[in-house]
Amino acid sequence: MTTAIRIDGKAKAAEMSEKIAAATAAFKAEHGVTPGLAVVIIGEDPASQIYVRNKKKRAESCGFYSVQHSIAEDTSQEDVLQLINELNNDASIHGILVQLPLPAHLDDQLVTQAISPGKDVDGFHFVNIGKLTSGNTADAFVPCTPAGCMLMIEDHLGADLSGLSAVVLGRSNIVGKPMASLLLQANATVTVTHSRTKDLAGVVRQADIVVAAVGRANMVKGDWVKPGAVVIDVGINRVESTVDGETKSCLTGDVDFDAVSEVAKAITPVPGGVGPMTIIMLMSNTLRAAKLSVGLDG
Repeated sequence: MTTAIRIDGKAKAAEMSEKIAAATAAFKAEHGVTPGLAVVIIGEDPASQIYVRNKKKRAESCGFYSVQHSIAEDTSQEDVLQLINELNNDASIHGILVQLPLPAHLDDQLVTQAISPGKDVDGFHFVNIGKLTSGNTADAFVPCTPAGCMLMIEDHLGADLSGLSAVVLGRSNIVGKPMASLLLQANATVTVTHSRTKDLAGVVRQADIVVAAVGRANMVKGDWVKPGAVVIDVGINRVESTVDGETKSCLTGDVDFDAVSEVAKAITPVPGGVGPMTIIMLMSNTLRAAKLSVGLDG
């Protein structure tokens, strides 16, 4: 029985963090500019608080100027847009991130589209989405999770995926659609699946690369996966398990890790796989934004 290589996103992110910190120090010394990242968090969502804390910590370790705006849950749409406008016009800020999900009374699209495309380090602005979809990524910002996934895929299969088939489970604007665009750019043959896909297991079984981003715990089973496939698990699901009468809450992905590990070539764990890469790609995008702001090629 073979066991898949466990793709260590935490170790890769730590290695990239060192490189970004060194590049930031050199950029500061040469241009006198410190990359600035502003994170806006609205309300008290516990998961969002953890993400934002981790992002701030990583930004500081990379040598960035890091600012956090924590806003009350009942803040008006107008006040949020006013803050974004101020950050768009603040020369010390190169990247703006509004932590999602937003409280129900706020319009996600209005908020994300208010961020200047040149400071949209999350890659959610329609200008950046359009550049990615058309393959013009030289000055575009690619969403952080798909960008991190691509680096992990490249480590195991190379940058040119010609002749390989990829299946993306999920069609969200944050992961599924941009992931498909990146895989296409790398010459993979791509299928995007979703809740309406017929014979989902059969479709997934044809893939050399599987990217699962549906938010359903352990959905992808061992017999869904082609032997030797590279499997990237984007899902983060909190599940309850009872051991010796004690109920505990733990995180699990969209992939049945133990079962799929017996057939795949390589697989990301949850936690410790995609999550750390998402945060480090945010730092990479922020450094690029700072470089682009002084006329350098990002």
